Amino acid sequence: MDWLITPLTYEFMLRGFLASLMVGVLCAVVGCYVVLRSMAFMGDALAHAILPGVAIAYLLKGDLLIGALVAAILVALGIGFLSRQGTLKEDTAIGILFAGALALGVALISTIKTYALDLTHILFGNVLGVSVSDLWLTAILGVIVLTTIVLLYKEFLVISFDPVLAATMRLPAELLRNLMLILLALTIVVSLQTVGVGLVAAMLVTPGATAFLLTRRLPTMMLIAALIGAFSSIAGLYVSFYVNVASGAAVVLIATAIFLLVFLFAPTRGVVWNYFRTRQRD
Repeated sequence: MDWLITPLTYEFMLRGFLASLMVGVLCAVVGCYVVLRSMAFMGDALAHAILPGVAIAYLLKGDLLIGALVAAILVALGIGFLSRQGTLKEDTAIGILFAGALALGVALISTIKTYALDLTHILFGNVLGVSVSDLWLTAILGVIVLTTIVLLYKEFLVISFDPVLAATMRLPAELLRNLMLILLALTIVVSLQTVGVGLVAAMLVTPGATAFLLTRRLPTMMLIAALIGAFSSIAGLYVSFYVNVASGAAVVLIATAIFLLVFLFAPTRGVVWNYFRTRQRD
């Protein structure tokens, strides 16, 4: 059992475990809506759109996560505004703002001579460098996001699956849609320290997609996704500690491996089981 206990003797690993666990659960729960509403491109776009906020915060010597948060929320609301009247489709609005924000971020970062050293943890994650203040920020934002999802569960469910019923019930669909985008933006910012810009979309999509193959009930899907996200985060940190690879990449690879196993062997939708059922019927 030494291999299991040894990493826990280091304070930085304990902070990393806590941060990874919170992010794994949060990304997985929010990711269920991302999967069901086909918002994977949105998650990837918002993750990259935070770059100008990070760059501006760095130039002003401010908090990088606060800069990322402001940029993510502005881009999320901008996407909602551009696609609100139906003039532009949502994916078109995402593409425009994603490209514009990314270009602005690259332009600003290119003016920072030391960005390769100072901003690497934003781009690729550095869960082992999580501080106590980072843990508090992650916990506070995570509680805000999860509490909002619990309080507005029925409303989010209706606007996600039955827009006609939402109109009949006179739900503020546009407000709820923008709120969901803001929650997604908050989740992405919380995840930056753990997996970075490049991999945050994977943690939003992969656990939710895996759970989708196992159940069709949203509460059960969220629970399964949260368990997968938590396990992937903890197992990924152990792999990172012993194999000496990037922690964010290890977490995502574990989640991807679980998805592939479920994709192949899920009891009702697994490719292998469906193949054998087809052979038996023939």
